[in-house]
Amino acid sequence: MKFANRFGNFTEVGEKKGAAMSLPKSDLTKQADGLTTMELGAVLPKTAAVEGGHLHIGGVDMVELAREQGTALYVFDEADLRDRMEQYREAFSEVYPNSEVLYASKAFLNKEVLRIAAEEGMCLDVSGGGELYCARMVDFPMERVFMHGNYKTERELREAMAAGVGRIVLDTRIELGRVSRIAGELGITQKVLMRITPGVEADTHEYIKTGCEDSKFGFTMLGDFAFNCVEDVLAAPNVDLAGFHCHIGSQIFALHSFREAVQVMVEFVARVKERYGLEVEDLDMGGGLGIAYTTADRPSSIYEFAECTASAVKEFCAEYGVKEPRLLVEPGRSLVANAGVTLYTIGIMKTLPDIRKYVAVDGGMSDNIRTALYHAEYEAVIANKADEPRTEIVTLCGKHCESGDAVVLDGSLQHPELGDIACVFGTGAYCYTMSSSYNGQPRPAIVFVKDGQARVVTRRETYEDLFDRDL
Repeated sequence: MKFANRFGNFTEVGEKKGAAMSLPKSDLTKQADGLTTMELGAVLPKTAAVEGGHLHIGGVDMVELAREQGTALYVFDEADLRDRMEQYREAFSEVYPNSEVLYASKAFLNKEVLRIAAEEGMCLDVSGGGELYCARMVDFPMERVFMHGNYKTERELREAMAAGVGRIVLDTRIELGRVSRIAGELGITQKVLMRITPGVEADTHEYIKTGCEDSKFGFTMLGDFAFNCVEDVLAAPNVDLAGFHCHIGSQIFALHSFREAVQVMVEFVARVKERYGLEVEDLDMGGGLGIAYTTADRPSSIYEFAECTASAVKEFCAEYGVKEPRLLVEPGRSLVANAGVTLYTIGIMKTLPDIRKYVAVDGGMSDNIRTALYHAEYEAVIANKADEPRTEIVTLCGKHCESGDAVVLDGSLQHPELGDIACVFGTGAYCYTMSSSYNGQPRPAIVFVKDGQARVVTRRETYEDLFDRDL
């Protein structure tokens, strides 16, 4: 038993080690897809190309970049990022002129992406004091900032309100009391939105559903609780109820879920108007549009999402007899996920006959926790063999002391060799922002590429960085 435990298979009582983050059993019947890099379609960043057998993004050779900057390495296609922001802004402006698009910074946050969001005319969704601090560091216009969070501390609320954020999104009556008091102490009237839990079940992973009734977020509609709380918000001093917010989840492909949520929210707005005489200024429908992580994914386009949401607001406002509010949406993943990739160096390979082929890279769950958390799927290629077909099924595993540490589970890949540069697509969202220093692993650098130029926008973490706060 001790022998087995030493190799990470069993604990002293015979339970599988790391069961909460273990790998699913490999499908031995799965066949490699034989695709080359440019056949991966919507998974790829906008400027992806293959030249001389190497993957290029933004006109930059990913193999040379990896060898110059080291791996693991986050790389973002700036043209792709800006293009998606423009698509969102233009699509909503066309179908619903009285609208604003907020960048949900939790998906990917550093100073440079916030500078770009400001340049592209976005508003900003921040969750917590750290995200707000980053926005203040780059002089993001505070009136275009919306503060979220199911538990904002007193410090976070005070900092946000003192900075002049445009909206505080209330989650509870407890928070309402705090906002009212702090606003009074600051001598301001704070505009707020109430976050409503609409009870709409989005078709997505249970960990990223947020609109169902069993949720830590928002005012529940059960027993008319949210409706009755509107009176509390209206009665609170130093607070101005500007409207309502909801968010039903992330990585959603079924647009009818958004339409259903709009109907619930507009009906709620109509009841508020009838009972309290309030014509709300804002209706924030959150984000959640899915993206292509794999070649099998068929997400709706940004324009289709805009048209679906806007048409539903118009239709139900007319049906329920309320004025059309300013429409707000909060995309994150669908702005940054496909713009980002992660580069790794292959350093270990191990084949277990009739079980699995492991290809270990110099990163893993410290730079991409999503696969370990809920077996997220990704596409990968070998950047220095980008013109070759993917002929093998492998698991790209990480270097960490966990059985479930993997980046790609049983995915197609070109024939791997030691020293090859692996590129995993679709890692622009929730990889860097959820990264850790597990096993003392420094976080990767972030490089933006555009027009043949690469620039480091976040330097690689050092061992000194990891421990400089220790006393």
